[in-house]
Amino acid sequence: MSPWLVLLVAGLFETIWAIGLAYTDGFTEPLPSAATLAAMGVSVYLLSRAVQQIPVGTAYAVWTGIGAVATAILGVYLFDEPVSALRVGCIALVVVGIAGLQVTSSGHA
Repeated sequence: MSPWLVLLVAGLFETIWAIGLAYTDGFTEPLPSAATLAAMGVSVYLLSRAVQQIPVGTAYAVWTGIGAVATAILGVYLFDEPVSALRVGCIALVVVGIAGLQVTSSGHA
């Protein structure tokens, strides 16, 4: 499997655990807490697999970028977080940064 695909999935699991934090109520709710911790484990495991072939700095930046963008978007839909042109523009800049890191990466650890 492509290390970039593994990294993408790791970033999606990062999004799951970040959103999950809102449902754990400070890790006092057992089911959301267990799901959030499981997503954390999967996310970090997949990140560790990706850095076997992608430079760690690049992989980490892309991983956090995917999580940040997806979490910000879901925050708008799930939690009625504010939306503005400036916020959308900033999210777009993160997306451009993620794409730039992928395009310019040598792919070697």
